[in-house]
Amino acid sequence: MRYYGKAGLPGQATRLLLDMWNVYCFEPTFKSYNVVLEILVAGNCPKVAPNVFYDMLNRGISPTVHTFGVVMKAFCMINEVDSACSLLRDMTKHGCVPNSIIYQTLIHALSENNRVNEAMKLLEEMFLMGCEPDVQTFNDVIHGLCKVGRIHEAAKLLDRMLVRGFVADALIYGYLMHGLCRMGQVDESRTLLSKIPNPNTVLYNTLIDGYVSSGRFEEAKDLMYNNMIISGFEPDAFTFNIMIDGLCKKGHLVSALEFLNEMVEKGFEPNVITYTILINGFCKQGRFEEASEVVNSMSAKGLSLNTVGYNCLIGALCKDGKIEDALQMYDEMSSKGCKPDIYTFNSLIYGLCKNDKMEEALGLYNDMFLEGVIANTVTYNTLIHAFLRGDSIQQAYKLVDEMLFRGCPLDNITYNGLIKALCKTGAIDRGLGLLEEMLGKGIFPSINSCNILINSFCRIGKVNDALQFLRDMIHRGLTPDIVTYNSLINGLCKIGRVQEALNLFNGLQAEGIRPDAVTCG
Repeated sequence: MRYYGKAGLPGQATRLLLDMWNVYCFEPTFKSYNVVLEILVAGNCPKVAPNVFYDMLNRGISPTVHTFGVVMKAFCMINEVDSACSLLRDMTKHGCVPNSIIYQTLIHALSENNRVNEAMKLLEEMFLMGCEPDVQTFNDVIHGLCKVGRIHEAAKLLDRMLVRGFVADALIYGYLMHGLCRMGQVDESRTLLSKIPNPNTVLYNTLIDGYVSSGRFEEAKDLMYNNMIISGFEPDAFTFNIMIDGLCKKGHLVSALEFLNEMVEKGFEPNVITYTILINGFCKQGRFEEASEVVNSMSAKGLSLNTVGYNCLIGALCKDGKIEDALQMYDEMSSKGCKPDIYTFNSLIYGLCKNDKMEEALGLYNDMFLEGVIANTVTYNTLIHAFLRGDSIQQAYKLVDEMLFRGCPLDNITYNGLIKALCKTGAIDRGLGLLEEMLGKGIFPSINSCNILINSFCRIGKVNDALQFLRDMIHRGLTPDIVTYNSLINGLCKIGRVQEALNLFNGLQAEGIRPDAVTCG
């Protein structure tokens, strides 16, 4: 069996275990089962391990603590954490007492699955059982607490860890600092950094990112130049990229370029990510010439655009209506061996649809699959809405069928477009049918979907149906907006029910809705 394990043949090892019973009439011991279970987990065949374990129990062979530990790990690997936890309670039935490894396995899995309350309970149970956790166990729970914003509980757990004589590593401090920064408590994060015995560049980067995300660029620079460097920690590419990315996101592109030049003067070479951040910043503001200058600077350094960089340029060109330039960029991308992804195709399809080039858009949609890229909901919604705008409802429904056939779910945007198109042609009942279909699939309709139907009812004089539909939607938890009331008020006025329209208008204030020009018109 061990030979098969070393050879990477877990299936053969399992077969030999079964043959011991069926062919050789030899009764395997718990050791044989343990070996096979270990091989299955190590050989990335965790789904088979529980079957082997239950076969062991059915044959009356008592499992050991180690057996339970391996099977629990297998369950956790296939994301069946509840099954793993239930085994913990079954151990006593077989005379087994859980050890540190078992608790560590479960705590790690629970923390990874954002079940931090259960992880903390197991940690407390671990202490009561006299099992000693390791640094990784504390890491898991502290990370889990930080992910859900429970920073103070994480800090208390760190204190308990230190009292027990453990030495916290940079990872734990990083989790706490990141959590504090994410909650906007950057100053507290800096205080924590000052207390860390052996800080490193990553921890400084975490704090710099916190300052930048809060718009405190000067403090970020001060930390880098007057604290980080003086303390003997050299900024790396991540440090500078954090600064440049933050400046670009705030729209401070001139400052970002100045910082880049400052970076170069101090001997730090920007990388592809640095240039891509700048390209993205300029593209978002429609400043293509400056984006091109960054590309030229990048090329002069011997660096090439990657897929993300091309996507920034192509996406911006498509939004600006420059579809021919975007297609040229796409050809250049392909010729340089840079593989397009879903974002590339979605941008180009959007650009083509925007310019009413539906045949070319469909051609590119077909090319996607040849490139091994799978269309997503965004792809289909772009094409479907473009066909609906052009009153090509049959073509739109053909794409809906294809969308469902390929396992791509319809979302609120898809349904909105279809409902609007159906109502436009007077097929309000079919539109209502789609709304019910949405609810049946657990997709709660947006107010836009409801407004389309209410407006359609009012337009053909069916105001009572519109009012009843609104009551149903409010009962289901939807909050109407000014567009909803405008349609109803207008519909009531058109059929002479002016007093009811006035009552609706007077009730707007109580609903916390402000009338607009359409309401008063």
